[in-house]
Amino acid sequence: MCQSDSMCLIVFITLIQVTTFATFSANAFQEGDRVALQAFKSMIAHDPQGILNSWNDSGHFCEWKGITCGLRHRRVTVLNLRSKGLSGSLSPYIGNLSFLREINLMNNSIQGEIPREFGRLFRLEALFLSDNDLVGEIPANLSYCSRLTILFLGRNKLMGSIPFEFFSLYKLKQLAMQRNNLTGGIPPFIGNLTSLESISLAANAFGGNIPNSLGQLKELKSLGLGANNLSGLTLPHLRFFQVNRNFFSGSIPISLSNASKLEIIEALDNSFSGKLSVNFGGMKNLSYFNVAYNNLGSGESDEMSFMNSLANCSNLRTLIFAANKLRGALPHSIANLSDQLQNLIMTSNQLHGSIPSGIGNLVGLYRLGMGGNQFTGTIPKEMGKLQNLQGMGLYDNQLSGEIPSSLGNLSILSELLLNNNSLSGVIPSCLGSLKQLAILHLFENGLNGTIPEEIFNLTYLSNSLNLARNHLVGSIPTKIGNLKYLRVFDVSSNNLSGEIPSQLGLCSYLEEIFMRGNFFHGSIPSSLSSLRAVLAIDLSRNNLSGLIPKFLEDLSLEYLNLSFNDLEGEVPTKGVFANISRISVARFNRLCGGIPELQLPKCTENNSRNQKISERLKAIISTLSAVLGIVMVFFLCFCWFKRRRGLSKQQPSRPILRKALQKVSYESLFKATDGFSSTHLIGVGSFGSVYKGAFDQDGTIVAIKVFNLQRHGASKSFLAECKALKNIRHRNLVKVITSCSSIDFQGNDFKALVYEFMTNGSLENWLHPDAVPQKDVEIEIQKLTLLQRINIAIDVASAIDYLHHHCQEPVLHCDLKPGNVLLDNDMIAHVGDFGLARVRQEVSNLTQSSSVGVRGTIGYAAPEYGLGSEVSTNGDIYSYGILLLEMVTGKKPTDVMFEGDLNLHNFARMALLDHVIDIVDPILLNDVEGWDATTKQRLRQAKINGKIECLISMVRIGVACSVESPQDRMSITNVVHELQSVKNALLEAWNCTGEEVIR
Repeated sequence: MCQSDSMCLIVFITLIQVTTFATFSANAFQEGDRVALQAFKSMIAHDPQGILNSWNDSGHFCEWKGITCGLRHRRVTVLNLRSKGLSGSLSPYIGNLSFLREINLMNNSIQGEIPREFGRLFRLEALFLSDNDLVGEIPANLSYCSRLTILFLGRNKLMGSIPFEFFSLYKLKQLAMQRNNLTGGIPPFIGNLTSLESISLAANAFGGNIPNSLGQLKELKSLGLGANNLSGLTLPHLRFFQVNRNFFSGSIPISLSNASKLEIIEALDNSFSGKLSVNFGGMKNLSYFNVAYNNLGSGESDEMSFMNSLANCSNLRTLIFAANKLRGALPHSIANLSDQLQNLIMTSNQLHGSIPSGIGNLVGLYRLGMGGNQFTGTIPKEMGKLQNLQGMGLYDNQLSGEIPSSLGNLSILSELLLNNNSLSGVIPSCLGSLKQLAILHLFENGLNGTIPEEIFNLTYLSNSLNLARNHLVGSIPTKIGNLKYLRVFDVSSNNLSGEIPSQLGLCSYLEEIFMRGNFFHGSIPSSLSSLRAVLAIDLSRNNLSGLIPKFLEDLSLEYLNLSFNDLEGEVPTKGVFANISRISVARFNRLCGGIPELQLPKCTENNSRNQKISERLKAIISTLSAVLGIVMVFFLCFCWFKRRRGLSKQQPSRPILRKALQKVSYESLFKATDGFSSTHLIGVGSFGSVYKGAFDQDGTIVAIKVFNLQRHGASKSFLAECKALKNIRHRNLVKVITSCSSIDFQGNDFKALVYEFMTNGSLENWLHPDAVPQKDVEIEIQKLTLLQRINIAIDVASAIDYLHHHCQEPVLHCDLKPGNVLLDNDMIAHVGDFGLARVRQEVSNLTQSSSVGVRGTIGYAAPEYGLGSEVSTNGDIYSYGILLLEMVTGKKPTDVMFEGDLNLHNFARMALLDHVIDIVDPILLNDVEGWDATTKQRLRQAKINGKIECLISMVRIGVACSVESPQDRMSITNVVHELQSVKNALLEAWNCTGEEVIR
């Protein structure tokens, strides 16, 4: 009780004042939160979901969407607007939300920098800003948020280094900054943040060694450092270790043996070499080990002994060491690997010796990859114990002997790839028990006997049945009609005979039929008319007779080869027959009609009458008239050649080259190049040679690409180029005038394409003139100026943009490089050589086991192609980025300087922004010599004001196009716009015309 009334009054008044002040203060702070949130809203430019519509004065801000408040003070504690499609920038007023514990703005399109005012949020525990477009450096004063346990800044465009001040974030458990442009090294102080459980710093530009101090992080369970420039390795307490696609070199450190808690080791696609000497015996929890795509291998006799210690890893489920240089024999300890092992992949090494029979103990295997080695001996019958096996690849080895019948026990096998070995004997009928089989490849062996009927009971055989290049005999069983879902059927180059079974027409999903080089006789069955999905048929070099069926016109064929048979009568003219580049009917003496390019005699009335005669009667007539037939054939040939000679003499000269060459023949190409003389040779590529030629009609100069059909893939390259160029027209694409698909004077198949001649040769010659022998060029090659290079860059980008986005069917070039960019008389660039091109629609039909494994040229091919990814527009963009960087730096991606931890992309990326002048082609910085004094002064000033900015922009675009992640590459449409802007800015800075600069 109060001692007096006056004292009680004083206390009462004081309580009222305190309460009033507290209420006023609370209201003031709440008002501050409301103002801060309104400021945040004001800087959001786009809100597609209307989330911020609730942020108005009709209700308390604690009721706004995305806002959570504390119950006591009614202050904002959580701001969560994740994945709302917001764009705009971050307001610095967020720093006034002093009660915030969590900010989650992940997966939006927020731009600009992270405000320094975030450092005022002393209560902040979790900051999620990943998957935005934030730029600039990471604010150092985020270190004031000492309660932070989660910091997610990944997948932005942040630059600079990890701030040293972060050493004070002792409570940090999860740190994610992957997929930015961060540089410098990984700070050693991170090893002192002992609460860390996961670190993700992959896909940045960090360099140097991985700090040894990270070994102190005893709570660390996940470490992601892939796609950096890191080296060094000492991390004993990890459970998950991932350093994919870095530049680690040298041996994998033996000290890795001390990481006894490791569960996952993923170190693929580096430059590790030497002997793998790690002792895995102490890694009891190891379940995943992948060191594919390195250079491991020492040549020592015991270099495969590392597998002995892996036998102690009882939890091992995946073991992959494919694409290295490992030699030697597999140790017998392979039999002691974990029975939980599911994936064992050792393809593309140099392993030899026999396959240990103990491999049959690995009863848990799902996939076994041993292809691309030098294994000898027989296939162990013990492999029949692997009844969980779904894929077996033993292709490209030197295995011999018979295919063991025990393989028939692998009841869930879906892929069996035994091609390219020396296997002999018959195809075991027990393979018909593999009811789940989708791919069966036995081609390129020495198998004999007949094709067992049981094979054709495999109704799941939907991908490919390839038995080509063996010694098989007999006929194709009529049960082939059971394979209703088969896509590829290949029995080429065997000794098969009989008629083509009509039941083949029941395989309604067939896309490719290859029966070349056998002894099939009879007519082409009419049942094939039901194959509406078929794209390619090759029945050449058989004994087929009768007429060419008209229904072949109606099929969706892209390739048809009927050469070297005994067919007769009229050749159709529609469908596939309308395109000389898609058909081959060589060595037919009794065919007539067809399109003019085939140069067959016209069909007479007798031809039409003969077509109505039954096959039986024709056989009788043929037998009785054999001698007369031979005489008539020679007579007709004589008349035909005489007629052709007469026509050629009467052929008038035409001014338009395209019309003059509509009926181009082998003979005319032979004459145009003086017999394909080496003096006319102007280039040699993967699938053929290019000659300069001049036609007699009007002396017009052309370029003639002659395909070397002895090279595997050359015919497909010819077809690919014809298909790609069929419906495309663009000023920056090389124009194809005509094609030739015929036979040479020796009766061999001949294919060629005739192009518009480019007087200034290839971009390759202009970028590297010192590497071009003077005898090989007819023009004076000089170094290109900056403006010439940017013009060429725009031309090439425009061509690729057209191919990708403006064709009826998008086209993937797949082999973009300076040698395939040609320059005309005005130095306008034209993209050529579509021999590896793919129409996008057909890419989905390519499987990993397909022989059409487009990869392009080393140095220019996208890195994902080397890992088996299908071709895409992103692959062309990567190649363009490398080409652009080569134009700026003057260095090829295969330059000897790019070894170990350096390639052209990283070389350019590390030079941004401050060191671009150090990497560019020196000629671009010295091209004002020899000018008058006034022009020199103006251009030297322009060099400062415009040239460097232009070069930086070109390097930036080249780097953005050639990043490793396909989805992160710059759009080719944006490339065209940005380069055009760069050119305009350059000319504006120079205040002169393009012609003046080039002079």
